Amino acid sequence: MSPVHQEQTFEEAIEGDLLAKAWLRGLASNYDRQLGLDTAELSAFIGATQPEDWARLLAYHGNDPDVARREFAQYLARQLDERGPLDVLRRGVKDKGVLIRLAYFKPAHAITDDALTLYRANRLTVTRQLAYSTSNNNTLDLVLFVNGIPLATAELKNPLTGQTVEDAKEQYRRTRDPKELLFARRTLVHFAVDPDLVFVTTKLAGEKTRFLPFNTGSNGPGASGGAGNPPVGASGYRSSYLWEQIWHPDTWLDLIRRFLHTDRESQALIFPRYHQWDAVTRLTAHAARHGSGHNYLVMHSAGSGKSNTIAWLAHRLSSLHTAHTLDEGTRATGLRPDEPVFDKVIIITDRVVLDRQLQDTVFQFEHVPGVVQRIDKDSAQLAAALQGETAKVVITTMQKFPYILNQVQGLRGKRFAVIVDEAHSSQSGDSAAALKKVLLRLGSDDVDETGDLLTASALARGRHQTLSYFAFTATPKAKTLELFGTPHPVTGDAQPFHTYSMRQAIEEGFILDVLRNYLTYKSYWKLANANPDDPEVDPKKAGAQLARFASLHPTMQAQKAEIIVEHFRKHTASRLGGRAKAMVVTASREGAVRLHTAIRKYVDLHRYPGCDSLVAFSGELEVDGVEYTEARVNGFGEGELTDRFAYTAADDKHAGTPKAKQAVEYRILVVAEKYQTGFDQPLLTTMYVDKLLKNVAAVQTLSRLNRIHPLKTQGDVFVLDFVNEAGDVAAHFRPYFETAATTPTDPNLLYTAQHAVTGYPVLVESEMQAYAEALLAAEAKATTDTGLQRAHAALYRFTEPAVDRFKALAEQDPEAATGFRSALRDYTRMYAFLSQVVPYHDEDLERLYLYGRALLNRLPRQQDPSVDIGEVQLTHLRVSKTGEHDASLSPEGEQMLPGFLGGAVGTQNDPDRVALSELIDAFNDRFGIGLGEADKVWVEQQIVALAEDGTLEAAAMVNDESNFGVVCDRRIEDVILSRHDDNGKLMQRYLDDESLRSQLNQFARRQAYQMIRRRKGIA
Repeated sequence: MSPVHQEQTFEEAIEGDLLAKAWLRGLASNYDRQLGLDTAELSAFIGATQPEDWARLLAYHGNDPDVARREFAQYLARQLDERGPLDVLRRGVKDKGVLIRLAYFKPAHAITDDALTLYRANRLTVTRQLAYSTSNNNTLDLVLFVNGIPLATAELKNPLTGQTVEDAKEQYRRTRDPKELLFARRTLVHFAVDPDLVFVTTKLAGEKTRFLPFNTGSNGPGASGGAGNPPVGASGYRSSYLWEQIWHPDTWLDLIRRFLHTDRESQALIFPRYHQWDAVTRLTAHAARHGSGHNYLVMHSAGSGKSNTIAWLAHRLSSLHTAHTLDEGTRATGLRPDEPVFDKVIIITDRVVLDRQLQDTVFQFEHVPGVVQRIDKDSAQLAAALQGETAKVVITTMQKFPYILNQVQGLRGKRFAVIVDEAHSSQSGDSAAALKKVLLRLGSDDVDETGDLLTASALARGRHQTLSYFAFTATPKAKTLELFGTPHPVTGDAQPFHTYSMRQAIEEGFILDVLRNYLTYKSYWKLANANPDDPEVDPKKAGAQLARFASLHPTMQAQKAEIIVEHFRKHTASRLGGRAKAMVVTASREGAVRLHTAIRKYVDLHRYPGCDSLVAFSGELEVDGVEYTEARVNGFGEGELTDRFAYTAADDKHAGTPKAKQAVEYRILVVAEKYQTGFDQPLLTTMYVDKLLKNVAAVQTLSRLNRIHPLKTQGDVFVLDFVNEAGDVAAHFRPYFETAATTPTDPNLLYTAQHAVTGYPVLVESEMQAYAEALLAAEAKATTDTGLQRAHAALYRFTEPAVDRFKALAEQDPEAATGFRSALRDYTRMYAFLSQVVPYHDEDLERLYLYGRALLNRLPRQQDPSVDIGEVQLTHLRVSKTGEHDASLSPEGEQMLPGFLGGAVGTQNDPDRVALSELIDAFNDRFGIGLGEADKVWVEQQIVALAEDGTLEAAAMVNDESNFGVVCDRRIEDVILSRHDDNGKLMQRYLDDESLRSQLNQFARRQAYQMIRRRKGIA
């Protein structure tokens, strides 16, 4: 075989590139297998960088160099065994009171070139075919050393010889003993490499060794694409970025200094994935060159390791300096060499886990407590953190900023980096403006040159040279893209600064595809009008009530509960070694309570083991006269739910005994507007959807299933959907499968909206000006929350005349009053968003916004009479499976999101009134296709039979409902048995299940009693 095809040629090419980038060639003969060190390189580094310290140490050994080198190498080996190479490299070792550094890292800033002298003295060596073991002569293709300490190994494979990166992985798993000194207590990371792909692991564990992809993406780093690497460049290798970028001396030492760290919980060493490193370095490089005042949107999918990316970014930004030598473009921004880019880094998040992770990560880098501070008390704590010198990274929530406008002093001229975790359009509006006012310090020269508060208020809303936003989200809305995105150089469309796509995360195995196994069901039903009359109703409102009635009907809930439980038992319960869990997503709190109750009753009726369920919803709720709370239903506090649900009997050796960690293992969680975002439970494999899903909510909800687990495969993931079509859900996912962009909003839309408001005879400019001046003065002077509230209360008098004019208009022209309210609401929504994007600095717009926001709260509420559909019966029902789908997406490239178009809806005309019976007929035509006698609702049949029974009719006429129940309960069983029909299954359940029988009796007698009395015209 020609040498050009051999693996050795590939190895030589990599070595040659490294040597050209200031690496040195290491000699395998210099490696001490007993100590796990290249002692020659170690001695050369210390001698070149610390001669005076070495001389002091040498004196302890009688000035015998050989003894001193041998003794220090042995001591260093023990320190490496105890502390690990990361800590030793970062902080050095003390031998006999003498501190010896083992590496020098590039300083954050360099006033002179002398500051880099020690950094450049590091000795990075690459050693080929290193024999590393004391028990055999196995060799490694490449080993990378820093000052004699081995940190990385690499096995290279060449497809031209019939071997690929997969063979390199197997070589590590099968022929590299994890107990060897080099692997167990020296090296940090191991690379499996071929000319096309790279994989990495930080821990060898034999057959269980897990390699993660370390590739740029099929379209290159930071761009939308899939797994792998783009076509070859000038180097001839798709994987050349590994040795050209990652193993570049500057990058390699920076990774050791500011990226690698140990996870506190798992104790695993964390090495960044390529997209994480690329995002952090690109963001910081841009900020260092262009300074503060720029916004960045990072569109990273679930499974991207966002928490670590934010932690690394926050640490880098907290010590980021401009370059020692500035180019012309950077000097034009006013930046000076070697100065901090930001004074503080502020992270806006609600995730406590991010706080802990940041604390741990940054402390490993800095070894200084207090650098990261979470604001978990009050606004005074936040004010102190922003003013103090210790905390460089402050973690808080957006909601705290409006309360500290007058507690912060000394922030004038300070520069801030604001990292927004899970950025959405909520970052616009008043909270974001309050944050800017605090950080810019209302009244500073930067914000308020004229001293005019209204001008300052308007200025505070836009972008500022002292503020940079770094926004992270997997699912940006159009507003998010406009607020934080980067304009395309040609089209001007707003795009993410950096992308790690859902497609790439799925293809690389970091998340699972939730659309692969998608089961759809459809409910077919018919209603009957049981009202004695046929009222005319608003079709929209009455239609919603009819649909809700059918959805929440006990029979509908019972059928869905049966489908859920039987599917769970057949398809889910045994998966992941009996650990798999399911989530049921409902459309309302009442729906959650009813469906959870139905699931429990069905499980209890059949005495099914392993199907225990929990429910999650907020607040208090009354259903059928009973008060419910989440804690009351579950039997424990809301804060315990995630831990209780996470418990698995399979992982508890005491399960089923008094020593068990938990008496009950919960497998099914029924939720309503809770745990549908930010809930990471890798054991979730199945989702039952009983709610219409749209847009971002569809992606966020179903993504609860995409988390990986060592026992979880793609085949374990199911979605069973009672409401949505698989194609519709796939369409909602498409903008977030690769990357999203949007067309910028026309700034003049706001002036159109302004004219729409001022066209009505309600507003007076002098009143608006007086209100705005008083409001801003109150904000500037009030020193306490209570004082601010009193000041705001006094402002109501400025809106009183406009309220009176609106009332008069409503009496004269109701449609015009409705139009004004709609136009004003649209304007305030539009201004709250657009003022963050467009630098209007227009006092008229700001004045109208401040005044209009207050006036909207004072305008009399529109009368919106409810619709009473009276007594309606569910007569037919069938819930049937309509299909099994693979709704997975195919690559289609960038997707455009529709831009912000305001929200004006104009005047609302009175809806046409229709007879309730006509509306029900229309619903039956739509939802009752194909239903026949076999689909009649059994319970409803029995109620009608009871209402037609002469004995019960007589009793209902002369008794209240309670006394009627005494007679009814004696007759109900006879009536039911007399109507034995083909629905023997449910009837048998009625006879066998005392709980079900009691529930149905209670329901039936109430309905029969009311039906009889309505027929007789008795209220």
